[in-house]
Amino acid sequence: MSAHAAASLDLLRRFAPGTPLRTATELILAQGTGALILIGSGSKVDAVTAGGFALDDVRFTAQRVAELAKMDGGIVVDPEAGRIVAANVHFMPDPSISTDETGTRFRTAERLARQTDATVLAVSEEGHLRAVVFSGAIRFTLQSMTELMALANQRLQSLERMRRQFDESVVRLDRHEVEGTVTTRDVVGVIQRAAVIRALGRSLDTLAAELGDAAALIALQAADLVAGVTEVADLVNADYQSRKPRKGSSIAQRVDRLDEDDLYDPEAVSDALGLGPLDVRAEPRGVRLLASVPRLPETVQTAILRRYRTFEDLTNADSKELATIDGVGKARAKSISRYLGGSTDDQLP
Repeated sequence: MSAHAAASLDLLRRFAPGTPLRTATELILAQGTGALILIGSGSKVDAVTAGGFALDDVRFTAQRVAELAKMDGGIVVDPEAGRIVAANVHFMPDPSISTDETGTRFRTAERLARQTDATVLAVSEEGHLRAVVFSGAIRFTLQSMTELMALANQRLQSLERMRRQFDESVVRLDRHEVEGTVTTRDVVGVIQRAAVIRALGRSLDTLAAELGDAAALIALQAADLVAGVTEVADLVNADYQSRKPRKGSSIAQRVDRLDEDDLYDPEAVSDALGLGPLDVRAEPRGVRLLASVPRLPETVQTAILRRYRTFEDLTNADSKELATIDGVGKARAKSISRYLGGSTDDQLP
């Protein structure tokens, strides 16, 4: 996970339902007064504040913040949101900082966040109710519990459908490998669905952070549906690359960077992975098949793949041939041959 994504999730958790910041936001929305709340401290914050009055060791509570929001000015809260530092403050961010926001309060909030690196909450007044959180370049609108749960369930259903399609595409690839009729389109179909599953999983991670404790079941279901997908896709990718992928590389490093339109375009996914034209016959190396053999060290897998260059050669290997490879031996050779479907050759000396 990137540093930006991790920061976004941490910020969402701070405003999840039931947290003090979220409860304060809901109270302000209910009373219709609006608010501009800066959560931070330091010289950058001091440089953009004027007027108002300082508060000495006043503990943060949602009710106190809501009452202070009835004043015209803004509110300053310490970085941990444990103390209210000042109220009725006039904020003076640099007007040259660009913003696409509409409305003075939201434009001020974005400029404050970018200038101070602090978190800023802007709540609109009665008549057009919304609450938006800004932190540096991060921006998100707080949604109600009902809206969040509906969206989470919708995406969970999409994830379930995509996981079924992914599993079906793997079974189809298995069948075509045995028949010797694999095309690049079959390969891309598996990897493409894996990439979409990863994207849906990330979106559910975001919603789970927004929902807080209420998302425990959704997060568990999402984790189960995403489990193992990247590993299978990486093996499929390695199976059909002309050369072995660099150790530690993953399809995620390339396909996760695609935008949504390209993610649903098989040709774009194939180009990103360097797999070539979609309707050309593809020959597996046997990487995924060999990975299914239990307790087989990676060094031994590599040695076997050097000996047997194609899927067909690998499936036809008998235990006597396998036993001659470094690190295999007689007992392991028979076990490997059983998994690969070759001859076990019980007369192996």
